[in-house]
Amino acid sequence: MSTSIRYKSKLPKPDDREIVGYDSVRSNFSLGSSESLPPSLPSAMDHEKQYVGFATLPNQVHRKSVKKGFDFTLMVAGESGLGKSTLVNSLFLTDLYKDRKLLNAEERINQTVEIVKHTVDIEEKGVKLKLTIVDTPGFGDAVNNTECWKPITDYIDQQFEQYFRDESGLNRKNIQDNRVHCCLYFISPFGHGLRPVDVAFMKATHEKVNIVPLIAKADCLIPNEIRKLKERIREEIDKFGIKVYQFPECDSDEDDEFKQQDRELKESAPFAVIGSNTVVEAKGQRVRGRLYPWGIVEVENQAHCDFVKLRNMLIRTHMHDLKDVTCDVHYENYRAHCIQQMTNKLTQDKRIESPIPILPLPTPDAETEKLIKMKDEELRRMQEMLQKMKEQMQEQ
Repeated sequence: MSTSIRYKSKLPKPDDREIVGYDSVRSNFSLGSSESLPPSLPSAMDHEKQYVGFATLPNQVHRKSVKKGFDFTLMVAGESGLGKSTLVNSLFLTDLYKDRKLLNAEERINQTVEIVKHTVDIEEKGVKLKLTIVDTPGFGDAVNNTECWKPITDYIDQQFEQYFRDESGLNRKNIQDNRVHCCLYFISPFGHGLRPVDVAFMKATHEKVNIVPLIAKADCLIPNEIRKLKERIREEIDKFGIKVYQFPECDSDEDDEFKQQDRELKESAPFAVIGSNTVVEAKGQRVRGRLYPWGIVEVENQAHCDFVKLRNMLIRTHMHDLKDVTCDVHYENYRAHCIQQMTNKLTQDKRIESPIPILPLPTPDAETEKLIKMKDEELRRMQEMLQKMKEQMQEQ
């Protein structure tokens, strides 16, 4: 989906509107004067007449959206130690995990999967974003990981249910949208592709949320190893029928630079990322990265990792599309499933508590049926008349 908008209708400049003031120009000429009006005046007046003003609608929408603000809910999932917290802080240039307590190995054995929410209000150039990060500590850390994704899928369904109830209630003006718009799933680089828990998690959630798979700690691998691991993960995603987030196709009127950027994003998935909140000095410049005995890994250097591509996709180009897919696909599937369940229970004559009263269709009375038959007969006569006229025209 394209995020750039081109306006073909040219708005009149403020100076043009001042020129078009007919009375002010006319006052400079006496009625009996032989001098005529400036030749530029008629064309300016014609331009003002042709300008309606609906070309300002995008500006009105922009002002309203900026005033209201935006919200985005991002879920991060993956086993501990893959750099989830560091990457989130790197993406949004904030510290969401100030009070985080690191568990030792013994404590992690008994830890269950939790759902932890962090909400922060970010403002950039007058645009406000309410960002909610949903963390899943404990996922994949146990010895037995059977259905360790169940609390995560339950949480996603709970947000759908809450939105469904709010949408079906009386006060729909200020609905709080806590639906999960995107899930960054971290894949361990210390393997030969997807593990069974990776496959099970993505298959359990791919119908509920937009999954963006990431190769964590990409600085552990050389470029050739990263390329082979990406190919292997893509093959396994296709093999197991996992539906990850698909980038929308570019519009034909997009410029070549945007098309090239979109092509690079699709070729880079799954993104190999590195996170760092440390500023180091490289070649006389201070950059965010990691310092090793053999050199420096720069987080925002596209030759080192795909961090910049992930940030561009997640924030600058596809954030609105992620929200649209969540609303138009995942939530609509959930909503249709709920309505279907309520309908089935009603047909079985069972009482249920439904946020939406489902009324039976009224049966038409005798007068209504008579009116419908008259309309049908009138339509049939008109069709016959049109057919005869068509035949006469063909004969001529």
